[in-house]
Amino acid sequence: MVAYQDFVALCRSGDSEERGQAAHLAARAYLGHTGPADEHAALYAALIGFLDDSSVKVRAALAYGLLHAVEAPRPVLLALLQDSAVISRAVAQYSPALIDADLIGLVRAADLAMLMAVAMRERIGARVAEALVARGERAVTLKLLRRSDVPVPAELLSALAADLGVADAEVRRALLARRDLPATARLELVEAAAAALKDARIVKGAMAPVRLTRVMRDAMDTALTTIGEREAGAGRAHYLRDLVGRERISTRVMLHAIVNGHVLFFAGCVAELCETPREKAFTLLETGSRPALNAMLARCGFKASLRNLLARLIFHARAADLADDVAARHFVVTALTEELIIEHGGAIPPELEEAFTYLSEQNVTLARRAARGVMSAFAGDTQSERTMPVLLDDEPLALPAA
Repeated sequence: MVAYQDFVALCRSGDSEERGQAAHLAARAYLGHTGPADEHAALYAALIGFLDDSSVKVRAALAYGLLHAVEAPRPVLLALLQDSAVISRAVAQYSPALIDADLIGLVRAADLAMLMAVAMRERIGARVAEALVARGERAVTLKLLRRSDVPVPAELLSALAADLGVADAEVRRALLARRDLPATARLELVEAAAAALKDARIVKGAMAPVRLTRVMRDAMDTALTTIGEREAGAGRAHYLRDLVGRERISTRVMLHAIVNGHVLFFAGCVAELCETPREKAFTLLETGSRPALNAMLARCGFKASLRNLLARLIFHARAADLADDVAARHFVVTALTEELIIEHGGAIPPELEEAFTYLSEQNVTLARRAARGVMSAFAGDTQSERTMPVLLDDEPLALPAA
């Protein structure tokens, strides 16, 4: 306990250390006060008085005493925000008593160090986040984007994706890590990442150009439909409407959605294209007859040959778990391509060439994925002694010279 006379003596001391002790003591006493109102008012007046002390140490001791208290007097904090850099940054970063309006006004004229201090606050509102991003400091923007607890408006995230994310890999990574990134912006960033990856020397040197183009195109189809599946599962239709509006729903995308088990996305696309409620479209896809499916796909604008192909694929998909079973996908695609070859005698009609080419590409990809680990698993499960089949003659085998 310190008597008031001793406290006054400390306040009038010529030693800044002692005045600093008095300032910190007054701050703690004010925050923990439970006595008479006139005593509380006297303590408040003492805090105001310390703001005019010539020593930075004294004012810093005052700020330290009030720094983490929600009940700290705002007039004192606002004055400390205009103090020396070491004090103002600490108050801006740690004081929970400051409101968004205080911080927005501060951010508009702050230097980089102060902006970083505000960006590291425990809680940041959406308006403050907007104000920080508006300053155009890359380091501050990255700091905010990496904080998943900071609410950044969807419009601002989309603008950042289009402005910085497409060209800046670090910003792109921070944006893609956010769960609140709008789906359209996410697809745009994935496309930018794919383009950068495709142009990387290490990637171009590892794959033949034709195969690289095919792999990247397949990866982008998967990204597009996977994002769409998540959006459809959450009941959000903006992403699908945007794809339809930009004519991004191609035959290849529709086939890719079914083959990979993204049925909600496929149903959403069909619903948007034929202007039918999604629930009705999903019901028809799940249980509808061949004529009902044909009628719905006709409203989507598909030609008769493609309608027939999609209907076959839908019926195959009803009997298989295409979402998780790679072997089932390979079986369905293989069955469908063989049906097309037999039906058309090997001469695939021009209107089905794109779809047939896609299915053939997928057949190779799925075969590779389904075959991984099969032989090792077979060898491990085989109980009896078995040997690999060998040739009965000694004729050497060789590939033709390249």
